[in-house]
Amino acid sequence: MKAVICENEALSVGEVEDPVPGPGQLLLDVTRCGICGSDLHARRYADALADVAGEVGYDGMMRTADRIVLGHEFSGVVTGRGKGTRISEGSTVVSFPLLRAGGAVHTTGLSPHAPGGYAEQVLVQDALSLAVPNGLAGDLAALTEPMAVGLHAVNRGEVGKGQVAIVIGCGPVGLAVIAMLKAKGVRTVIASDYSAGRRRLAETMGADVVVDPKVESPWSAADGHGHLTHAPDVFELGVSSVEKLRKLPFVPWQSVWRVADKAGAATPKHPVVFECVGVPGVVEEIISHAPIYARVVVVGVCMEPDRIRPAMAINKEIDLRFVLGYTPLEFSDALTLLAEGKVDPEPLVTGVVGLDGVAGAFDALADPETHAKILIDPRSAATVPAPR
Repeated sequence: MKAVICENEALSVGEVEDPVPGPGQLLLDVTRCGICGSDLHARRYADALADVAGEVGYDGMMRTADRIVLGHEFSGVVTGRGKGTRISEGSTVVSFPLLRAGGAVHTTGLSPHAPGGYAEQVLVQDALSLAVPNGLAGDLAALTEPMAVGLHAVNRGEVGKGQVAIVIGCGPVGLAVIAMLKAKGVRTVIASDYSAGRRRLAETMGADVVVDPKVESPWSAADGHGHLTHAPDVFELGVSSVEKLRKLPFVPWQSVWRVADKAGAATPKHPVVFECVGVPGVVEEIISHAPIYARVVVVGVCMEPDRIRPAMAINKEIDLRFVLGYTPLEFSDALTLLAEGKVDPEPLVTGVVGLDGVAGAFDALADPETHAKILIDPRSAATVPAPR
């Protein structure tokens, strides 16, 4: 079958071995496959990614010299079944991108052991596959995976509906985070990006306030929500709170404070910040300028060494969290949100190409004013991104 092959950073269309489903596996004719930022990173930084994965015990990641079929954001139609499978042929499905192969579980589209969806066909695990409900179009169903990334980040951020969420960077990941924040009912979402095109998409995906950081700081856009920004404000709050509590009759102030603490009312208001850029220096910039007690969720993948000032994070008691991927439940929940119309990912899709157009699409994605998410249709003859 035809596939896009990545080898030594070069992308080319060629013939690869036809996949055959083993026990518990399904064979899909690929309907659509999204080009992910992780694919762009993997092409250029494969060895660095493999080294990091190896340090945490996974030695199956692709390396630069490997012959790889990328692609882990896909939907497809079942055309073959191995033993012990439950989903019937003809079903349109999406699948969590992990595959059993060679006695281990591998990352689909990022491992030589599990070829991905930049191809006419792809193998998936039946147990990790979900039939697409409610007649959701296959091209939109392919966005289940990036939307699950956004949902996982939001869940890890533990954002309350009344809290302010600040999204730094409005590429596909940031846009998915915005969509999921609004789906979760977060009332105030501030989005920041230098690109006018991405700011427009952020508005379309539901951001309540959109700022150009060349003109306005996202932190000033969050003024008026009761966040503490200076150490003396913290000192004053501590002293005045105890002074007020000590005036209560018959109740030790410590007891009242403990009750408030259990209810989550003892910590001052603070935003949840989502770093969706992945460029050196951005985490440090957030730590330096975010309000005191801010929770920072790092979603962007920075492939270079970076530096932060721990003393600043300590003085502001910044809560720093890093996220990766999503759980099978979050993958399922993301599909449900798409199928029920609670999240509309269609504005993210800025073009569709065939297999022969993938190399050009990688180049086109470097322009944030033009493209956000480009999908691959293996049956298309388009060599430049065409409207969906």
